[in-house]
Amino acid sequence: MLIPSNLFIHESLKSLLVLIKIYFILQILTYQQRQKPDETNDSEFYSTPKFVYHLDSNFRNNLSELYEEEFENNCSVLDLMSSWDSYLPRNLKYKKVIGHGLNKEELERNKAFDNFWIQNFNINQKIPLENETINYCLMVAAWQYLQYPEKITEEVARILDQNGKFIIAFSNRAFWHKAPNIWTYSNEEERINYVRKILVANGFCEPRVIRKFTEENSFLPFFNRDPFYCLISVKN
Repeated sequence: MLIPSNLFIHESLKSLLVLIKIYFILQILTYQQRQKPDETNDSEFYSTPKFVYHLDSNFRNNLSELYEEEFENNCSVLDLMSSWDSYLPRNLKYKKVIGHGLNKEELERNKAFDNFWIQNFNINQKIPLENETINYCLMVAAWQYLQYPEKITEEVARILDQNGKFIIAFSNRAFWHKAPNIWTYSNEEERINYVRKILVANGFCEPRVIRKFTEENSFLPFFNRDPFYCLISVKN
């Protein structure tokens, strides 16, 4: 039986596109860059709840203000790799707010969530939500722990609606033993560019980048604030 030439060409193009995608993924992250000092299961480290703020009040307030500017009323929000507070503006109404993380007690205390689930993204990157059901996906002080960010970004693109936005915020803090080498051994501008590359290569438009409070006061370090970095990208 002969295979029609147009079908053969179509299948060949599909295979070529897969190979090109694999090439660019490998170019973004090498095996060594994905590794982290502590390779034990992340669920073990996060099994004990941490009811503390990992970012200063200035960072948190700026994030809430940014959300207020970006969100439309009655929107659906997904907060990935979250904890006991999502910093969502209280003056807005939400269609639904879904949480995700690794500690049940922390997620149960988050009053913003209508529901949540627990999943280790460094083991399983499939997000259990239907296509195009979310308006805004948030990731705060969390990207630095992803070993397979390209797969998570693909999934976020799948579940966001046509004009959906992915909002990623971070500072210069981390549990460094749980951060992949790509994050630990990069400066802050390199981290921004790393996140940008992953977004653009996996279904998102060129992001808008926000930088605040990046200058350190060496004479009066007490007045230093947590640097505020945020990338906002619309689904392509």
